[in-house]
Amino acid sequence: MNYQNEKLPKGAVKVGETPNMTESTVLKGILKNHLAPKGKIGLVVVEEGSLEYIWEDDKDNVLVADKDHPIVIESERYHHVVITGPVVFRVEFYKVLKENEEYKDGQRPGEAFCECME
Repeated sequence: MNYQNEKLPKGAVKVGETPNMTESTVLKGILKNHLAPKGKIGLVVVEEGSLEYIWEDDKDNVLVADKDHPIVIESERYHHVVITGPVVFRVEFYKVLKENEEYKDGQRPGEAFCECME
């Protein structure tokens, strides 16, 4: 299995999360090429099962997320999720105050969940 070994940055503060999703209730936007909410870092947290996570600029390096291996999502990097079987997961959003942050336009399906939690 190919797991990500990234950690949330020091000083990251949780500012929101999606509801728990399953293979049947997953937000369709998460399955397509998209960005995390502007200025936020995502964290894919799997409670049951597993899923695949793909960076659009590194499609051959498919990562696996499971209960012991969350995925840290960079805000300005395109990605998508692939559901491979039964799964229960959510995406948490964190914010770290940085100077000179850059913004990329693109779909951000978690934005509504994140912004309403601030």
